[in-house]
Amino acid sequence: MTRLSVNINKIATLRNSRGGKVPSVKEAAVKCQQFGAQGITVHPRPDERHITRHDVYEIKPFITTEYNIEGFPSEVFLRMVAEVKPDQVTLVPDTHNQLTSDHGWDTWKNLGFLKEVIARLQENGIRTSIFVDPDIFAIEGAAETKTNRIELYTEPYATMYPIERYMAIEPFIEAAKAAKKLGIDVNAGHDLSLENLGYLYKNIPEIDEVSIGHALIADALYLGLETTIQKYLDCLR
Repeated sequence: MTRLSVNINKIATLRNSRGGKVPSVKEAAVKCQQFGAQGITVHPRPDERHITRHDVYEIKPFITTEYNIEGFPSEVFLRMVAEVKPDQVTLVPDTHNQLTSDHGWDTWKNLGFLKEVIARLQENGIRTSIFVDPDIFAIEGAAETKTNRIELYTEPYATMYPIERYMAIEPFIEAAKAAKKLGIDVNAGHDLSLENLGYLYKNIPEIDEVSIGHALIADALYLGLETTIQKYLDCLR
C-alpha cells in the first residue's frame, strides 16, 4: 500500500493569519496520525509564512509515524534537520520567496551540490528524496546523487487529468519504472486530490508515498479531518 503523508502547512497558514496558537499545528499532527495518516510532512520556508522553525522542533516528539521535512538545502536548513533528525528530508529547488514548489531539480546541473548535501544527510541517518519532474534524464541524474528516493512533481498530472487522464499519467508511469530500474524508490506529490489520487495509485501502485496538503485540508473543511483522511486512504487501497 502506498503510504499517505499529510502536509500540515495549511494549518500553520491559518494560524499565522490571525496570530496566536489556533489552530494548533501540534494537535493537527497528532490527530492526522490518530485518524490513519502514515506520515506528517512540513515545509518550513525562510520567511516562516506557514510552518516555523519552532513548529519543526515542537512537533518532532509527537510524530509516531514518519516525519518528512521538505525544503531547499541551505546551510540553515541543513543544520536544522541535522538537529531534528526526521525520517526523511525532501530536497526542493525553491527560491527563498517562492509561493509553492513548481518544478523539479535540474539534477545534472546541480549534481555536485546534491551529492554533497545527500551524503551529509545520510551520514545523519536521514533518508533523502529529491523533487523531480517526470523526466527520465533528470531521474538518471538523481541516481548519480545516491539519493534514496525521488518525489515526482505531479502538478502536470493533476492539470491534465480532467482533460485526458491517460495522457496525464503516461509520463509518470514511465518515470516510476525508470526510477525503480535504477534502484530508487518513488514518492509523489503536488496537487493530488480525491479526484485524481485513485487513478494515480491504480496505474503506479509501486509509489511508496504520497504527500498531500492543500486539497486534503480543504476537503477537511467540508468533511471533517477524520473522514477526509479515510477517504484519501481508500484511494490507496
